[in-house]
Amino acid sequence: MIDITLENFQTELIDGSMTTPVLLDIWAEWCGPCKQLGPVLEKLEVEYGGRFVLAKLDADKVPQISQQLSQMFGVRSIPFCVMFKGGQPVDGFVGAIPADQVRAFLDKHVPGADELEAAEHEEAAQDALAEGDTEGALEKLQHAVATDPANDDARFDYVKLLLQQGLVDEAKVAFAPVIAKAPSVRRFDALQRWMDAIDFAEPASGAAPAIADAEARIAVNKRDFQARFDRARLLMAAQRWTDAMDELLDILMRDKAWNEELARKTYIAILEIIEPPKPKVADGQIPPDDPTVATYRRRLSSVVLS
Repeated sequence: MIDITLENFQTELIDGSMTTPVLLDIWAEWCGPCKQLGPVLEKLEVEYGGRFVLAKLDADKVPQISQQLSQMFGVRSIPFCVMFKGGQPVDGFVGAIPADQVRAFLDKHVPGADELEAAEHEEAAQDALAEGDTEGALEKLQHAVATDPANDDARFDYVKLLLQQGLVDEAKVAFAPVIAKAPSVRRFDALQRWMDAIDFAEPASGAAPAIADAEARIAVNKRDFQARFDRARLLMAAQRWTDAMDELLDILMRDKAWNEELARKTYIAILEIIEPPKPKVADGQIPPDDPTVATYRRRLSSVVLS
């Protein structure tokens, strides 16, 4: 529990709610209902195990904040509780309502226990990857997806790592629950295009296409965009990302709109795939861009806008 003052309002309430929801309890010493609600909120903070932070603000000691929030929500009485998320007040309730009603309010705004556990597994997976423990990272990401199937970030990272390790069948199984999202979610679209490239490079039956064949067709006709695209897909399947993007840029420089902008869409998909997790930095600092991703973004912009 945190006592909010003018001095810590920004750091504890605004900045703090960027990472964890903060429930602000506006109360006063003379308020009987406030004294009834206070212990209920404190017990729920413990019960929810870190899924939200309880903050308390004495309306008599910090009227500047309490009055501003009361006017914002059109409230004239206390106790008055306001939920802060992402640095903003998003919802509230008035009065010493029963614990069950407070739980219902909290459950609308705080992450579920499964979500929190999955996020912890995902963070541990990134730490494992940073240490070179690929097997450990895969195990943690698998736990994250199993714990919270709706965690799209964990699923993207899991499928991506499976594909990087050549575990294509496992990746397709893990991707199946979100395949319908691929047309509208850029990161999933990127994974789908990568898997399509792998299928193109390793067909279930018949001879696999060779890069040399595509290069021979390009040598005959530099505007054979299908040959260039075939070569780019084979390079994608081999995880030769910059070579694939260079080939796609050759298409874009000659015909930006070829095949409904297929080269541009595939290029963007590769950028999504190779974008590494942002490194952890101190509060207030902006993590640096990956130099390869930044360079190829600039190249795409210069070609598309030319």
